[in-house]
Amino acid sequence: MIDFRSDTVTRPSLKMRNAMSQAEVGDDVYGDDPTVNELEQWSAKRHGFDAALFCSSGTQANLLALMAHCQRGDEYLCGQQAHNYKFEGGGAAVLGSIQPQPIENEKDGTLCLTKLAQAIKPDDSHFAHTKLVSIENTINGKVLPLHYLAELREFVNKHQLSLHLDGARVYNAATALDVDITEIAQYFDSMSICLSKGLGAPIGSLLLGSTQIIKQARRWRKVLGGGMRQAGILCAAAKIALTENVEKLKVDHENAYYLAEQLNKISGFTVNVEQVTTNMVFVKVDSSIDINAMANALKTKKILISPSENMRLVTHLDISKADINSFITAVKNHLTSLA
Repeated sequence: MIDFRSDTVTRPSLKMRNAMSQAEVGDDVYGDDPTVNELEQWSAKRHGFDAALFCSSGTQANLLALMAHCQRGDEYLCGQQAHNYKFEGGGAAVLGSIQPQPIENEKDGTLCLTKLAQAIKPDDSHFAHTKLVSIENTINGKVLPLHYLAELREFVNKHQLSLHLDGARVYNAATALDVDITEIAQYFDSMSICLSKGLGAPIGSLLLGSTQIIKQARRWRKVLGGGMRQAGILCAAAKIALTENVEKLKVDHENAYYLAEQLNKISGFTVNVEQVTTNMVFVKVDSSIDINAMANALKTKKILISPSENMRLVTHLDISKADINSFITAVKNHLTSLA
């Protein structure tokens, strides 16, 4: 299959599979899995944090961060488009008794500091206690500039808040900015990293933070049923993802730009090519095109998309330039058959 639906569909490499089969394991709930321990210690040092926690998913990592930073009746500020507000099942409210306070994202994905300041609640028993700002980078394929992160750090310091990064695709951001990951990580009290998207591991995310935050998160992970046993099998693949697949993200970005250019040449498809800076391509599909029928036709050619008038296509490890050419040809052939 040529699958453009998401970078979550990547499959582990043969090297990952071999490492998983040979991984030295123990019981991680007892703290006895050496492969888990090595990954957590290495990751914390690599990203400039005191400690790290291996989690089953990005949703879990973000929820644990929110629950570690906030108590019942507290709130966190985030964007209207934030994944941990919009797409994670309301977990902060349902399981953490934490109130999200969404702020409209600006066109570049940032949150206006003035609007954030206006959303901070007074120290009054009528209100939830504002404790945390959570942002996402990348967000909808957009990269937040470093100067904005520095300004946001000054903002949370001024207002005595903590700052969390949903870094599901933070390595895509670092790649697009051509900086080391620590240039982004330095501004945050905690950060999640998804290992199973563009980095290509089969399962898992990391949560990084202070020793105290990770201690709290580890307890909440257990409470939420996330205490894994021989998780070293998964961490062996995760280590390869972090040490060998980061450089490959640049190819994903180049392929996304190429995909955008080629789609823009087809009547009925509009892409703002200059806005394609990472691995996501957003396509405006003309109403004259039955996008659902096209998706079904493509599926018979073993090509998968998520049909929508504002369609998102995602490049990743398992999408090559040749795959993109096959997709473009299939789209053209489908449209020609309808003419």
